[in-house]
Amino acid sequence: MGEKPNIAIAHLGCEKNRIDTEHMLGLLVEAGYGVDNNENLADYVIVNTCSFIEGAREESVRTLVELAEADKKIVITGCMAQHFQEQLLDELPEAVAVVGTGDYQKIVNVIERVEQGERVKQISDVPTYIADENIPRYRTTTEGVAYLRVAEGCDYSCAFCIIPHLRGKQRSRTIESIVSEAEELAAQGVEEIVLISQITTNYGLDIYGKPKLAELLRALGKVNVPWIRIHYAYPTGLTTDVLNAIKETANVLPYLDLPLQHSHPEVLRAMNRPWQGRVNNSVIEQIKSTLPEAVLRTTFIVGFPGETEEHFQHLLQFVQHHQFDHVGVFTFSPEVGTAAYDLPHQLSQEVMDERRDALMTVQQPISLRKNLQEVGKVVDVLIEQENPHTGELIGRSGRFAPEVDGQVYVQGEVRLGTIVPVLIENADTYDLYGQVVQN
Repeated sequence: MGEKPNIAIAHLGCEKNRIDTEHMLGLLVEAGYGVDNNENLADYVIVNTCSFIEGAREESVRTLVELAEADKKIVITGCMAQHFQEQLLDELPEAVAVVGTGDYQKIVNVIERVEQGERVKQISDVPTYIADENIPRYRTTTEGVAYLRVAEGCDYSCAFCIIPHLRGKQRSRTIESIVSEAEELAAQGVEEIVLISQITTNYGLDIYGKPKLAELLRALGKVNVPWIRIHYAYPTGLTTDVLNAIKETANVLPYLDLPLQHSHPEVLRAMNRPWQGRVNNSVIEQIKSTLPEAVLRTTFIVGFPGETEEHFQHLLQFVQHHQFDHVGVFTFSPEVGTAAYDLPHQLSQEVMDERRDALMTVQQPISLRKNLQEVGKVVDVLIEQENPHTGELIGRSGRFAPEVDGQVYVQGEVRLGTIVPVLIENADTYDLYGQVVQN
């Protein structure tokens, strides 16, 4: 047998995609393949693509074209492979394989078949796979943080979203499986675990007959990891039991990522999320009363077909009223295969951009005020990076999730991947600045 080829992976898209990337790397390393960060030195480049919105697809296509022009043999995986399998094979002769979202665990077999001269299409029509703690994993995050997938897929049918079509129905892991992986991560020195799925508040519904997030959080409370953070907490699932589990479990951060998408009941109905318009205000007030220290992040879509100026003003007032800590705003992207793709009353990109900017203009002083409230406090910060030129450290407090929120810029000398007390001395709209408190 000849020497096995070297493989690089270009990772694009969300943290769900990142975990798929990490499992593919783990499987390839276990099988004896060389894994290289440098795409120029690799025999194959796996591009783990995103197809959620147009901007993400454009980035995926740009990466594929650049690699094709560099004459690289490309393996296309992820959501775009699932979505546009035939077109990708037709239009990119450099693509030696396409691998779907439910088939990444077969990556070693795919490479072996490609090495035999086959052009491989490995895509299940309906993804049903979810990796567990027994599948090798090679982490690509900073040493102090890891994502932990509790479920895959989604049972909702929001009009703007292609994800259920690309990733299948919800399938949860058992509490025992998740806790086992969390314990492995803790043993590796991970300080923060971020729980992810499409709808984390629906965790367990498919295998237990009812959501079990509260039970999962309490079980994870026994794992020796300082921070556990919840992403994608739909408001309907934030029951009293879940909020109490967050409050009573010392290592679960009171940080809630609520993907609300809009505030006006008519827009939510058009988005096929009518349930949400009934619960937004009451759930947010309940969160604040049960968890007064809660950090609330949310995302909104502006410019959904039929969104009127009145609907948009409602959203502006909603954001002003609730004073979220962090807000992300997307303009509507019409996705082929979704119910919203050919809805009437589509808005121009110009109007959508104006509304996005107006919403961020309302949010920015709120974010600044929230950050300024941290000045003078000593807060725990997970140190993740060091600027090699200045020696300045960069990390995050519990208020900031990785990649989507701000950072804390820190003066002092500490080891990367550790949580240290930092005196916050200054703040701006997105970031904090401080000094390590020496014991």
